Formats: sequence, C-alpha cells, structure tokens
Amino acid sequence: MSQTPRPLEYCGRTLSMDGVDLAAIAAKAGTPCYVYSAAEILNNYRAYESGFGEQPHTVCYAVKAASNLSILRLLAGVGAGFDIVSGGELFRVLKAGGDARKVVFSGAGKSATEVEAALRAGIGAFNCESAPEMALIDALAHRLGVKARVAVRVNPDVEAATHAYISTGRLAHKFGVDIELAEEAYECARRYENLLAEGVSCHIGSQLLEPEPVMRAADRVLELIERLRRKGFDIRHVDFGGGLGVAYKPGDKAPDIGEFVKALAARVQGWNLHVMIEPGRSIAASAGVLLARVLYRKKSGEKEFAIVDAGMNDLIRPALYSAHHEIVPLRQPTGGSFRADVVGPVCETGDFLARERELAELLPGDLVAICTAGAYGFVQASNYNSRPRAAEVMVENGGWRVIRRRETYEDLVRGEDSGRLDA
Repeated sequence: MSQTPRPLEYCGRTLSMDGVDLAAIAAKAGTPCYVYSAAEILNNYRAYESGFGEQPHTVCYAVKAASNLSILRLLAGVGAGFDIVSGGELFRVLKAGGDARKVVFSGAGKSATEVEAALRAGIGAFNCESAPEMALIDALAHRLGVKARVAVRVNPDVEAATHAYISTGRLAHKFGVDIELAEEAYECARRYENLLAEGVSCHIGSQLLEPEPVMRAADRVLELIERLRRKGFDIRHVDFGGGLGVAYKPGDKAPDIGEFVKALAARVQGWNLHVMIEPGRSIAASAGVLLARVLYRKKSGEKEFAIVDAGMNDLIRPALYSAHHEIVPLRQPTGGSFRADVVGPVCETGDFLARERELAELLPGDLVAICTAGAYGFVQASNYNSRPRAAEVMVENGGWRVIRRRETYEDLVRGEDSGRLDA
C-alpha cells in the first residue's frame, strides 16, 4: 500500500502538511486542489545553497517546474536566481520581484520578442543553443546598445538514465551544440561585437537518480573550458544545469542534494569559476500534493476503478510519462485495502493517475492526496474537456492561503468571441 512521504503526516487521524489539516483546506478551497509547503521549498533550496559553501555560485530555480508567483516570490526573497525558458517566465520572475541579473535564459527556440525583453530587463546570461540564435542576440543587443553575456549550451553526449522525453544530453536531442564542435561556436561568438562569451552551459536531462552522469558531463565541460581559455576566451562561469531526481516511489532513493553539490563544488575548486545550477523538480516536487475526492467505485469484470475528480488535465505526468505518484487517503487508514486503477473524469482511456495500485480502503466522498506533485503538476494543467483548472494553496507559518483561485466557467471562455465574422 502507498506510504506517506514528507512533508506529510497523520495528526489526529487526518493527513496534515506542516501541521495544517489538508481536509480542512479541501473543505474550503474545494477539489481538485494543489497544496504546497513553503517550508519544504525553502529547505530544498537551502540544501543547494549550503552545499556550495564558499564556492561562488548562483542557484537558479527552474521556473518551468512550478511557476506560481507566490512560489517565485518565496524563492526571490531568499536570494534565488531563476532559469527561464520563455518570455512568459521572465515576466513572472520580474513580477515576483526576482533579480534580473540572476536570470539565465535557456531553451532552443527563443523568439526575437523574448530576446529583446530579456535584454531590456538586463538578465544575467543567455544559454545559447545555435549559431543563428547568437546572431539574433547580437543583432538585437547592437540595436539596443548593450552587451549580452552568453554561454554556449554544449551537448556532452552523456547518457542520462531517465525517461526518453526528459533526456536532453545526447546528440540525437534538439538541445545544445555538439561538444566536439563547441570551439567553433565560441569562435563564431567572438566575431560578434555585442556578445560576451563568458560561460559554458550544459544540461543532460531530468529526474536523475544517479549523480554520476552529471559528474561525467561536468568533467567534459571543464576540459572544454580549459581548451577555450588556452585560446584566449575569458570564461568566467559554468552552468551545470539541473535534473536531480526525487523519490516518487517508496523504493526510490533520491541523491542527497548537499552531497551532490559538494561533489560539483570540489570539481571546480581552483578553476576561478562562478558556478550556476538550475534545480526545479528537486526543490518543488516533494513540496506539493494534489487533493482529490473519490466520486465512485466501479467494477468491470475483474477490474476495479476508483474514479476521482482530478484527471489528466490536472496532472498529466502519469499519462505522459507513466509516472508514479503515491496516493494516500486524508483519513488515516484503519485496515483493509483494494487493488484498483485510479482514474479521472476526462473522456480518454489514458486518463489515469495510477494503475493496478494497492490502495487503502476508499469510499465515495473520501479525500486523497496525490503526492510529490509540486513540480510539473499545475504548470502542465490544461482545460481539456472544458474543465476549469484547479486552485493552488500555500501552507506557510502554520496557516494557509489560496495563491491561485479556482477557474470558473467564465474563465474558460474569456478571450473568445462567439459573434459573427465581419462582412
């Protein structure tokens, strides 16, 4: 049967997050509903910070993992940097009070509009993924009369033991420049008057439970930096990306954040480099749950289903990645279990949250928490089947508050025009 991961525990026979009763939140905020622990987010962030010790560094939270303004404001308040992959994420970071000088802009498809907005904001660096992208940044920087700090994102061709959709470090992937051709890319950057090629970047994938591939990639990047410096490039920073995994299943063993960071810091000791790292999942995932209510129990032959009010439009990870999330009742189990698929109301056979899962006994009306849902949960939610997106709640300092209200049916059609075409 499912186990209860941090930061959850049963208090007085009901599941709580940091001492706050989740059933009380569900009663007022409704379901489905995402709930985040501010304390867990900060604890995970601080594990990165403390691991670096005296090594100059910036921990750039990957906004794509969970982008609610309250989460970003919480991290900005303790000095975090931010890794963004779109103009919309830049807008969010600035809206939340983030320091533009601590922003790195990654991604293979930056548009001219996005690049210009980032240049005007004065971001810290662009992680460039192609020669045409460097040409675009140079042209826009020239027009604005500014210099753009850039790092070439190199592809170290290191295999990451993770799902194929979130592996990014092989030559067959769309990301980065082949590390064997990287020196040519830097020679190209040197010809542009408005680019400052001061960094090297890499990122090999996500949900990595073994740190060894990251260390191999780091070694290849440091070898490249040595060659670049011999050619006169003033390489001042290195960005090792993110990707550290979390324990979704009871048998998973996630890397210790502090030990991982200490190992990276040891590799760059004496290199006179400012180190950047881009964690997202390992900061936000364990901090969040998705609350849902059981609607029906249904049998079909030998198969049993627990139908809940949260579906693939709320949490697509099980359908998209065959991802595992522990599912626990908000009422402490007293014995008894059943095996079932946990499914939602979306009109798709692929709408499931768990398959053939041994669950504590559940009845219609019972509440459950879908665990470790703080990263890549709400950010991937949609309005498929015209379902309003869930509310988001933050638990902080012994209380809770709604940080995104539940969408209404009116929200679903906002911006649409049901009138006739103009003649």
